[in-house]
Amino acid sequence: MLQFQKAEKNDLGALKPYFAAQRTHLSDFSLGFQFMWNDALRPDYAVAGDCLILREFYTGRYYFHYPLSLSGSEEAETAAIAAIEQYCRDTDTRLHFTNVPRAKLAGLVLRYGQEVSVSNVRRWRDYLYRAEDFKEYPGKRYAGQRNHVNKFLKNNPAWSFRPYTPEDEPAVRAFLKTYEAVQRAKKSFLAEEEMDEVYEILPRFAEFGIVAGLLFSGGKIVAFTAGERCGDTLVVHIEKALRDCEGAYPFVAQQFARAFCGEGVDYLNRMDDAGDGGLRKSKLQYLPCEIVDKYTVIPGRAIDLVSREPVVQTERLTLRRVRDEDEAAYARLASDVGRNRYWGYDWREDCPVADPPARYYLECAREDFKRRREMPLGVYCGKKLVGEAVLHRFGYAGEAEIGVRLLPEEEGKGYACEAVRALTEYAFLKLGAERVEAKCFRENERSRKMLLAAGMRAAGEDETYFYFYRTPAM
Repeated sequence: MLQFQKAEKNDLGALKPYFAAQRTHLSDFSLGFQFMWNDALRPDYAVAGDCLILREFYTGRYYFHYPLSLSGSEEAETAAIAAIEQYCRDTDTRLHFTNVPRAKLAGLVLRYGQEVSVSNVRRWRDYLYRAEDFKEYPGKRYAGQRNHVNKFLKNNPAWSFRPYTPEDEPAVRAFLKTYEAVQRAKKSFLAEEEMDEVYEILPRFAEFGIVAGLLFSGGKIVAFTAGERCGDTLVVHIEKALRDCEGAYPFVAQQFARAFCGEGVDYLNRMDDAGDGGLRKSKLQYLPCEIVDKYTVIPGRAIDLVSREPVVQTERLTLRRVRDEDEAAYARLASDVGRNRYWGYDWREDCPVADPPARYYLECAREDFKRRREMPLGVYCGKKLVGEAVLHRFGYAGEAEIGVRLLPEEEGKGYACEAVRALTEYAFLKLGAERVEAKCFRENERSRKMLLAAGMRAAGEDETYFYFYRTPAM
């Protein structure tokens, strides 16, 4: 299983090779972005093969970034996606992909079929520009930028531009103090956070491979900009200029491109607009060659298609939602610690009290279905509750796991085998499942024989379990 660890700010340098090689044109896949938004997004990371997998926690959910292959291998990315799916299944985590590049979207949609939700929020899309356009501002389409540059040159004849060095840090901090009043006046969390992070990342430029430049007028800093090369793109993380210095923004952007967009750097990524209307207008006026899509993809699972618990009928049994009047019998089944050690779950681990009321167990089962964690169905013989059959551990390739447990006085009557057969067929024909799995403890010989009799096929074993599976073709 994937092992995620916190992407602490002090540890981010170890991820540099993945970002330096990436060609997605997404600003999120850069050290500067991950550092500056670390506190807000609280990222984790894992490595699968040669792929970096970032995970962030946002609005109460985990989002997995599209895998970033060091070698650019599509096979490695596919294997990493499978590892993410298995991790989500094993940890009962809903799978949400984020920062899926446009070139990878079709593959994901095809992988998951029609039951997939796709979004592409406008305010988070990056603005991508051709580096050569910024170097010259050519043609009529850039007449406005050239006019601003000419005004700057006219008003600041004693200008100069040079690369930033660590010795410049005190002077840059002083410049930023002059600039930040305007930024903080926006009363925006994003603006405040970005300003704080600019100060914090300054000492890390050399470590992260961030290049920067200073624009002077009469020996005074009037603009400062910094960026990071990621593949064929220079991601611009910081661009600050004094508002009363007319033309400073387009001029410093031009000088920065001329200084640092050398061979192999074909594009500038100037980040998103965060939904700021003025910023969006400005970024569009620089004529992006692409507004870089960042797709969120949420695959569905078989259980997500179901709005209520089904009724499954066999020759002797009915599988259905447990009735309110059977809560005492259900509690006796669910709370039997000795028998349920073969169930693989001890209710005492999650129960807040030592002796819960009978209703507690029924409410837990209904909550599990409401959250689509599993599909628990009471097994009835006539009007009598004799046990429970459950589909759970739903995966993203049409998998589900099945389990059944019976009240002690109802064993030995073939009910478990009949229930497994019926619920497996329901999973195939009604839910569209492609594989139903099961497992039993090695010492539970009765369960092993029952699963084989129900049409399951042996799939292997380990020190704890025997494993089984069945497909629609079997």
